Amino acid sequence: MKNSYRSLAAGLLLLSAALPVAALAHPPIAAEAAAANFEKDRADILAMAGNYRVSFNMQESTRWDPNYEVLEPKRSGGNEVVRVIEDTGRVIRLQHMLVITGDDDKSMIIKHWRQDWEYEPAKVLVYSDRNAWTWEDVPEKMRTGRWSQTVYQVDDSPRYGGWGQFETQAGIRRWRSNWTWRPLARRDAVRNPVYDRYYSINRQQPSPDGWVHWQDNTKMGIKDGKLVPIVQEYVLNTYIKYDQYDVKAADDYWAATKDYWAAIRAEWDRVAQAKGGIAIQEEAQTGTVISGRLLEMADEIQDKTLTTAKAIEEAKKLIETNTRKL
Repeated sequence: MKNSYRSLAAGLLLLSAALPVAALAHPPIAAEAAAANFEKDRADILAMAGNYRVSFNMQESTRWDPNYEVLEPKRSGGNEVVRVIEDTGRVIRLQHMLVITGDDDKSMIIKHWRQDWEYEPAKVLVYSDRNAWTWEDVPEKMRTGRWSQTVYQVDDSPRYGGWGQFETQAGIRRWRSNWTWRPLARRDAVRNPVYDRYYSINRQQPSPDGWVHWQDNTKMGIKDGKLVPIVQEYVLNTYIKYDQYDVKAADDYWAATKDYWAAIRAEWDRVAQAKGGIAIQEEAQTGTVISGRLLEMADEIQDKTLTTAKAIEEAKKLIETNTRKL
């Protein structure tokens, strides 16, 4: 029997010696490697633009609080158009728009989230606490070759930001963020749960059919004055190339409102620089307290009941008066 154990142990040692040695999880990237991968990174980001059928899959799994009752898995989906709205080489902005077609065959556009990618950023706007986003420095030695991804809400106010790198593991290419804080999604916020934020890792991966966006969320809440984990959640959003819906409606919406939204983005950026970040009251149903009006004005611009100039003027006042200095 002892000889058998020795033989098994020897075999395992030989097997382990034949396997590649795992590299450090996230070491600094050499400048030569960064330069070699830059265009490949850009291509993967730009490839997320297109017309899709998207499925959203959310599942709470392990509870960390023994008194918490795990939710049933949630599934939803829809048709989504993703467009490149800016590409400077080192900065790429992608705007998502949901297309909903009613029983009368009329299409309604919901301006959805936006994702901005920046190459080798010095700082990132991150969620820091309830109703507040602040600037966080990227460690200098970790900037080379890395990209930040900042995700914005429907009114172009920030949602969360992180930085990370593209890598290939097991033949699959992906971008992986650092650990990031983020506010509750509407699906959770409207239930007034015991948790009030997520601590998450974010990943994007191209696939033969489109791309996937998956998240590992630790839902956190305050108990006895301390921030503690409540439950783990896994989110997988799958984007499959598909255009058998009213794609033109999304492009028409964007053509009519893009100048307005460009001014909104610029104003949020100005405030973030001038006030040390973004501090604004949020509501469960709408996100920021001004989100509803900002979106409504975009619809009025498309309907030609409000001029772009008047809408921008009102929007700037709303953003300025509803944000505070950090």
